[in-house]
Amino acid sequence: MDALEMALLFDYYGGMLTEKQRDCFDMRYNQDLSLGEIGQVLGVSRQAVCDNLARAEALLRKMERNVGCVGRSLKNRRAVQSILDAGAKLSANPDDTVSSLGRQILAAARELEE
Repeated sequence: MDALEMALLFDYYGGMLTEKQRDCFDMRYNQDLSLGEIGQVLGVSRQAVCDNLARAEALLRKMERNVGCVGRSLKNRRAVQSILDAGAKLSANPDDTVSSLGRQILAAARELEE
């Protein structure tokens, strides 16, 4: 899993982690610190940081497998983008009825984005 996916998992499920796991995760994925640098900041070994991150990542992945919020959110975003694209095409149609429906679709899709 890449850093972006891990960041999304953290956004949804980070509250399930211990404080130390959250700190390690934040320093690794948000501040881009090395394991050694994180260990220095926290006063622990590089191996302890590695173990903490491994447990945190495993928990985040398990939560996603069980709950699926990130996958569902990404799927919804893709669907809304598809609706926006179709609405934009329809709103550009020279027929007033079609373009009006396109604008209504765009307005509804924009509400879903929020």
